[in-house]
Amino acid sequence: MTQQETEPGGDTLGVAMIGHAFMGAVHSQAWRSVARFFDLPLAPRMVALGGRDERRAKEAAERFGWASVETDWRALLERDDVQLVDICTPGDTHAEIAVAALEAGKHVLCEKPLANSVEEAERMVRAAERAAERGVRSMVAFNYRRVPALSLARRLVAAGRLGELRHVRAVYLQDWLSDATSPMTWRLRKERAGSGALGDIGAHIVDAAQFVTGEQLVGVCGLTDTFVRRRPRGSGEMEEVTVDDCAVFTGRLSHGAVATFEATRYALGRKNAMRLEVNGSLGSLAFDFESMNELWFYDGAEPSETAGFRRIVVTEPEHPYLGAWWPPGHVLGYEHTFTHELADLLTAIGAGEQPQPDFAEGLRVQRVLQAVADSAADGSRWKPV
Repeated sequence: MTQQETEPGGDTLGVAMIGHAFMGAVHSQAWRSVARFFDLPLAPRMVALGGRDERRAKEAAERFGWASVETDWRALLERDDVQLVDICTPGDTHAEIAVAALEAGKHVLCEKPLANSVEEAERMVRAAERAAERGVRSMVAFNYRRVPALSLARRLVAAGRLGELRHVRAVYLQDWLSDATSPMTWRLRKERAGSGALGDIGAHIVDAAQFVTGEQLVGVCGLTDTFVRRRPRGSGEMEEVTVDDCAVFTGRLSHGAVATFEATRYALGRKNAMRLEVNGSLGSLAFDFESMNELWFYDGAEPSETAGFRRIVVTEPEHPYLGAWWPPGHVLGYEHTFTHELADLLTAIGAGEQPQPDFAEGLRVQRVLQAVADSAADGSRWKPV
């Protein structure tokens, strides 16, 4: 059976993906594998890949398993064999593509952050609400929600195991920009990316904190900085960096807990250290993506003689998503989070339900990011969200 033929499962859903770089690669891997491991109401068919450069798009389609190529994303919206559009492009194109796709009656999966501005995100939410009245669904791709250990953390918080929440600490540390001679990329241009570390990786920890706690940030106070203000282009000429290199901010959650956040791409030695710790009146939990199959849990009811953080290896079939995979102790990786994301998306669409996180949740994250940027711009003053 070729990849373009019907996958295991029930009815099929024709998928078109726009963009084929880093996110396009991991999304393609997920589209190829999801119906082979999860029992789904809809089986995806990878019918078309959208890319501006025909040669590069064809090479990517051949490598990743897409059946055809379109060089104009608008052509994808006119195809009867496409029922869902997966947006893996830079943030400056999210709003235009998503709104057009929803108006054309296509389900939409959109990479994070949802947009480059609150105004764009609001427009996307309005389009999603109108489309939902016709049974057309949309979801923003916060894949870290689908790490089994973080999903387990949410279960523990929701079950009251941590009691009243008091502190949340969230950091996302990378080092890929630490070399000042590294070349310019679109992620360092505000007109393309919207923001730097704040939107690129800060969005993830905002969503993760809100997801695990079940609460929303209601106010923030932030500080941002740009360490290397000019970088070389391919031609050797220097170009101004127009986004933040790091963002540090405090916040308060809707039920009163205090939160701190840090996002940087200059933490030498930290490759993808997305960390979350939550402290409550009855217990604590801690997570680090560089050890993504582990969750650390402290039960405050334990006697002090034996109390301590307990390492939970999150690979049991009772844990979120793990029943579809390997025997206990056989760990998962980064790519599995996207497979879980698609499994949830296809299950919701098949059931006629709204997948989560929807565009409204993406807008809430966007409002937090904007409040942080506004606070940093006017001297780190407190901003309501």
